[in-house]
Amino acid sequence: MIGCLILHGYTGGPYEVEPLHEYLKAHTNWHIEVPVLEGHGQELHLEEVTYEVWLEEAQAALDELRVICDSVYVIGFSMGGMIAAYLAANNHVDKLVLLSTSRKYISFKYMSYYIAEMVRDGFRGKLHENKMYNHYKTKVGHIPFRANLEFMKLVSQTKPYLEEIASPIFIAQGHKDGMVPFRSAYSLEKEIGSDKKEIVFFEEVSHLICLGPQNAVLNDMILRFLKSEESTTKDQESVSQ
Repeated sequence: MIGCLILHGYTGGPYEVEPLHEYLKAHTNWHIEVPVLEGHGQELHLEEVTYEVWLEEAQAALDELRVICDSVYVIGFSMGGMIAAYLAANNHVDKLVLLSTSRKYISFKYMSYYIAEMVRDGFRGKLHENKMYNHYKTKVGHIPFRANLEFMKLVSQTKPYLEEIASPIFIAQGHKDGMVPFRSAYSLEKEIGSDKKEIVFFEEVSHLICLGPQNAVLNDMILRFLKSEESTTKDQESVSQ
């Protein structure tokens, strides 16, 4: 049996990766787990949580899959990407998928783009249709400063493990990512130790890559990568709308 562990991002939950999760369920018979990390989900309770807890929970979920599955794939979105990378460095993971991974964080260039877009939609009376606004409006002002520090600690503590990863890897990043600079994908590619890497850029996609306009293309690419016998070595591709 094949197992697949999918990890969501900081202040998010399984809904961030739901289209990918549903696609894999519909096209495979894999055992798929999408755990909710401590303090996350539809309601946030991040006051007392630490980054060590997030790593421990992800490790426990991977351990459970490895007991019942012959092969295990790990997929991580945003902060979940750094956690997934950490797992792959410390465990045997057959394949690894990193999506909008927070190797670095906050792209001020595209953050200003999103803010301008929200202002325009506000004047047009269409702010309620803005995906980024709807995703983050309930979080602004409700995330404890201490939790942000734990997130930054996680990124800092997991970076050194990138060079220890040997699994074949698929990296996907949106050019219009307002949270993670798109060039951080290049840093990931250079720092990860594996010699089997495939990196894809989506020109019109923001941080929420699994919910973006090209998620059907992304889902298909991920499935083909996970099912393929051989992964492309240092292959790069750009996908336009």
